[in-house]
Amino acid sequence: GIDVVPHLICGGFSADETEDALIEMNFLGIDNVLALRGDNVRGEHAFRPHPGGHLHASELVAQIAGMNRGEYLSGEVEHPAPTDFCIGVAGYPEKHAEAPNLQTDIEYLKQKVDAGAHYIVTQMFFDNAKYFDFVRRCREAGITVPIIPGIKPLSTLRHLEILPETFGVKLPEELVREVKAHPDGVREVGTEWAIAQSRELMAAGVPVLHYYTMSRTTNIQKIVKAVF
Repeated sequence: GIDVVPHLICGGFSADETEDALIEMNFLGIDNVLALRGDNVRGEHAFRPHPGGHLHASELVAQIAGMNRGEYLSGEVEHPAPTDFCIGVAGYPEKHAEAPNLQTDIEYLKQKVDAGAHYIVTQMFFDNAKYFDFVRRCREAGITVPIIPGIKPLSTLRHLEILPETFGVKLPEELVREVKAHPDGVREVGTEWAIAQSRELMAAGVPVLHYYTMSRTTNIQKIVKAVF
């Protein structure tokens, strides 16, 4: 009884392989998908698409949106019926690491929405002001789809280094100080911070909250119970 949202990436797949996967999903009754470019190959500084694949997430979105109109790449599909995928894409309140600036990144995001994306899920952020500013900028750029905030509770000391380095996010000084003051209680500090974030976001009327669990759910359960 729970909708699943498979994540499709450009890297490692041709457009034909992507179409095959979408046909199977449609047959199984899966009608949600998150369309992502994917990460660079380890050790490479630029994204390298699969031969016959997509270079940008906007191209992947366009392919899925095309199938929603009954447009297929494969000539083997007899009497192609339109699919009904709800398409999500990623947004970056603190800009994608490869974007020169936030304004340019939002222009790329609008390309994904114009290609057919129905909603946006943001990269994790720890300062709600960055999310609110991002939403404002998106609306000014003509992006009208729902923008779902992504929340990741800190749980280890290593997150102070790993998260900014890996995901290009900035941790508020107040949060960093609190974590360093309670090195044995990082998980609790992170949970309480996420609860405060969640409450403020819900009060502001966000459409829904997305939590990055990293396959560990006990802290997420505590947050959800406190917020909802």
